[in-house]
This record gives sequence, structure tokens and C-alpha cells, in this order.
Amino acid sequence: MSGNMNLTLKVWRQKNAQTPGKFVTYKAESISPDMSFLEMLDVVNESLIKQKEDPIHFDHDCREGICGMCSLYINGRPHGPKRAITTCQLHMRSFSDGETITIEPWRSAAFPIVKDLATDRSAFDRIQQAGGYISVNTGGVPDANSTPIPKVVADEAFNSATCIGCGACVAACKNASAMLFTSAKITQLGLLPQGQPERWSRVQAMVKQMDKEGFGNCTNTGACEAECPKEITLTNISRMNNDFFSAKLFREEHIHDHTGGE
Repeated sequence: MSGNMNLTLKVWRQKNAQTPGKFVTYKAESISPDMSFLEMLDVVNESLIKQKEDPIHFDHDCREGICGMCSLYINGRPHGPKRAITTCQLHMRSFSDGETITIEPWRSAAFPIVKDLATDRSAFDRIQQAGGYISVNTGGVPDANSTPIPKVVADEAFNSATCIGCGACVAACKNASAMLFTSAKITQLGLLPQGQPERWSRVQAMVKQMDKEGFGNCTNTGACEAECPKEITLTNISRMNNDFFSAKLFREEHIHDHTGGE
């Protein structure tokens, strides 16, 4: 069809985390510019299946930019060339006819490869499970006006809560740091009144789990913020560091008592 594109794909293929991988070249022909990037991969996989070849494995779910599953490193950037979108929101009109596109998985020791482009990001789940919740009894649902929250605080908490846990921050960071993700999950609870009783135990537990998972440290290059599809800011990392050091200096006795109090 007129206006459709023919592309060359260099795709990372790897059986599992224990075996070496390599780039394999495929042709993607008659690709509509209106297709999403994942739809384009679906077309390529249909062709591979017809040829009785193993399809390319990649993570996806909602395809609406909210689940955080799609995780492709495209032409040297997480989620591709556009800012503030996920891979499933990336359309083929962002590329040119005849272009060669290199597709890789997230590169991090804490995200071992499952197969091809799919990685195991359960490390994020374990960080969240370490303290990213409110377990204290808060009683019934209060009246909306009974707990006044400044709008600037509510907005900041909401902005942090938009993190979808895709892992682009880790993939973009030269140190494979998870501090942007971890700090966003800490901030969304730590700024609100309901999150205060466990504020100090939360930050220590989640940072401890983050380090245990093998993520690198932050050196403030800002690549995570630049590549985050939800535009989570570095301010979260500063806030997390402040809470962490405050907890270690002044609150650790309570943490060791497992009271979660101040």
C-alpha cells in the first residue's frame, strides 16, 4: 500500500539468562505509519510463525501506556525516540522508510533476561513489598474535608504516584540505579498524612531491599528523569535521601523495635 514502510530490524535474541544472546536481522515490510511499535512486532511475529520460526518474545499488556509492561530499548533509548511515552504509545510514523531499528531488552543485572526482549522485573515488586504500603489501621473513611492537605503537597504525591514501574529509569542509568522508582513509591505515601506512621520504617526497608536486589547507586546524571515516560522528577530522589538519613540518624531505634512510629 502507498505510504507504507519497509524496515530492517536488528533484534536481540536470547534463549534465557544462562545462554549468550545475539542480534538477529529481520525485515519488516509494508508497515503502516499508523501502527504502534508493538503492532509492528506483532506483524513480524506473524510472519515468523508462518515460516515456523520462533517468534520474538517481548513484554506487553494494556497497550495504553499505564501498565508499565512494555520495556524495549529502541535505537539506544528506553521506549524509543519520543519523550514521555511508553513503547506501546510509540507509532511507526516516528521512523523513516528504509530505516534500521535496533531493539534490545532492559540491560541490568537486577533485570535478568527471561527470553529475547522480556526481562524479569520482579525486583521492583520486592522493593514495593518491603514497605510501599500503609498497614496501620486508619479507621473508617473520613470526610473529605476533615484532613486538610495543601494542594502543592497533594499534587506532588499524585505526580509521584503516576510511576508505572516500567524500569526505563534503570535502563537509562549508566549505573542501573532504581532510585527514581523507589523514591517515587516512597514519596507518594510519605507526603500524605496516612503515610506518616510508617514513614521512617518505609524508607529504610525499601532502600535496603533496593540495595539487596543489586541495583546501582545514583550519580545524578539525570538520564532517569529524561527517559521516564511519566516524567517522574529527581526531586523524589532528594526527598528520599533526606528521609533516609533522617531515619538513620534520629529514628532507627523505633525501626529496630518494629513499631513503625516516630
